[in-house]
Amino acid sequence: MKCGLVAADGAVLYRETRPTPRADARDGGRAVLDALLETVVELGQKATAEGHRVRAIGVVVPGVIDAEHGTVGAENLEWVGTPVLAELQAAVAEDVPIVLAHDVRAGGYAEFRQGALAGTTNSMFLPLGTGIAAAMIVDGRLVSGDGYAGELGHSKFIYGDAAELCACGQWGCLETVASAAALARRYAARTGRTVDGAREVMELLAAGDPDAAQVWQDALTALVDALVLYTTLVAPTRIAIGGGLIGAGETLLQPLREGVHARLTFQREPEIVAAVLGEEAGMLGAAQMAWDRANEEAAA
Repeated sequence: MKCGLVAADGAVLYRETRPTPRADARDGGRAVLDALLETVVELGQKATAEGHRVRAIGVVVPGVIDAEHGTVGAENLEWVGTPVLAELQAAVAEDVPIVLAHDVRAGGYAEFRQGALAGTTNSMFLPLGTGIAAAMIVDGRLVSGDGYAGELGHSKFIYGDAAELCACGQWGCLETVASAAALARRYAARTGRTVDGAREVMELLAAGDPDAAQVWQDALTALVDALVLYTTLVAPTRIAIGGGLIGAGETLLQPLREGVHARLTFQREPEIVAAVLGEEAGMLGAAQMAWDRANEEAAA
């Protein structure tokens, strides 16, 4: 968990990283929720002790967020309709506005406000990590879809015998072939050799391993398909790629640019660049969303 105290001008006054407990389905991921609540309360106490006043709180999490009811469904956290917003409000016990949002959308908002997407009105942030989701900027606004928008990783791009079962229950999702987790899993399935995550697959790719090359090519092909579809539908001028796989640099970006360029006909071609805010993007976006809420309430 990445957290901090952020001033109105965006300056990070304090930052901290905490481990996320292992989620247990038997208690509905309660340990994760308790760790989150404890972090929020202790950060508030630290702010007060240092002479600051907490104006708003931003919390961003993975999964599907029901914005109307403040509940979250997140497979990795074992949350099913978990009332995260109500739990936060009870834990804080102060009349402080709380924003609950999706971690990827928050990261995209930060990139839009102060990072690689600054100055755009139609763009996308696409982090490629354990999973895949997108933050969509359309006509100058972050699209929330009431908490459901941006699940590009759970769009079907693989068909026939090559389609694998995704954690979401569908076959052939982008996430099953192009996420960092998928690279390691698919390499191990292809070769019978366990690897230490996507990092080792990329090392094998650089060393000329043909199996790593095929797994990588499969991922690139699916990603190009996804970017072409998104470009055709939404016409972004810039796409910022983030997440763990962006460590591959131009080994990732250049084939994506070339693949998208070759496929487009009438569509406006987007720039494809690296995101710049790294692992703090979600935290910075959460803070920006919180300040937006605080300013809205002050102006009301």
